[in-house]
Amino acid sequence: MIRVDAHHHLWDLAVRDQPWTEDQPAIHRSFSLDDLRPELAGARIDRTVVVQTITVSEETPELLALADREPVIAGVVGWVDLTAPEIGDRLAELKGLPGAGKLVGIRHQVQGEEDPRWLLRPEVIKGLQAVADHDLVYDLLIIPQQLPAAVEVVRALPGLTFILDHAAKPAIARNGYDAWHPGFAELAGSPNVAVKLSGLITEADHDRWTVADIEPYARSVIEDFGPERVLFGSDWPVCRVAGGYRRALDVVDAAIAGLPAGDQELIMGGNAVRWYGLDHDNEDSGER
Repeated sequence: MIRVDAHHHLWDLAVRDQPWTEDQPAIHRSFSLDDLRPELAGARIDRTVVVQTITVSEETPELLALADREPVIAGVVGWVDLTAPEIGDRLAELKGLPGAGKLVGIRHQVQGEEDPRWLLRPEVIKGLQAVADHDLVYDLLIIPQQLPAAVEVVRALPGLTFILDHAAKPAIARNGYDAWHPGFAELAGSPNVAVKLSGLITEADHDRWTVADIEPYARSVIEDFGPERVLFGSDWPVCRVAGGYRRALDVVDAAIAGLPAGDQELIMGGNAVRWYGLDHDNEDSGER
């Protein structure tokens, strides 16, 4: 069965700054696909989905061009301004670029929007509908207080597939389960939403976390959404601030250990193929 890392990033500080990394020495440098390859080999990953990191229009064409050259990258989640009147034209432009066949989704850093109901603004709803009209997935990057708006928007747009990044980033380091779980479970009730089992170690205490600290959250991810709607993602290189690729994978391995083999295979790759519509005709990328 194909194994897919459904969430990682790449950036080159010589091309553009990543200001959000400046106070995090473990990730305040460039990270290329060559840096990632040993991690993929160690984890026996066949394919990846690379996700945008910054809200500039130039990044997505760069990621598509890289994916066009690199078979290991099966999908790109890019960025467009959801509020732009010309969003449809912009999406059409992206679909005409080299590597466009690997454009599978769009994401915006909603977590940084001050308005907790930003997702429900009319211009945003219109932008999300354009994403659906172009047969793309929308990656939801939100924090717990934005879950109520997310519940409303996924119900308002049943024709759009949503994938929730990092389980909505529960505040694990501050014992935030009770503040997170009700909204998370409600979102799981919408069938057009899947979730990435990713990014949890960076929400825990970076220096002291254990797999046991994260287990209740990871268990709820699988129980609430069901194994058929959960995707593994490393969140590399961001995961380096709390231990790195192997430790992020340890959390997922522990969470799925008691599941039937078929469910484990779905979480570790099959669901990414299905939910993103990845082309994986040749599973041997040479990364193992």
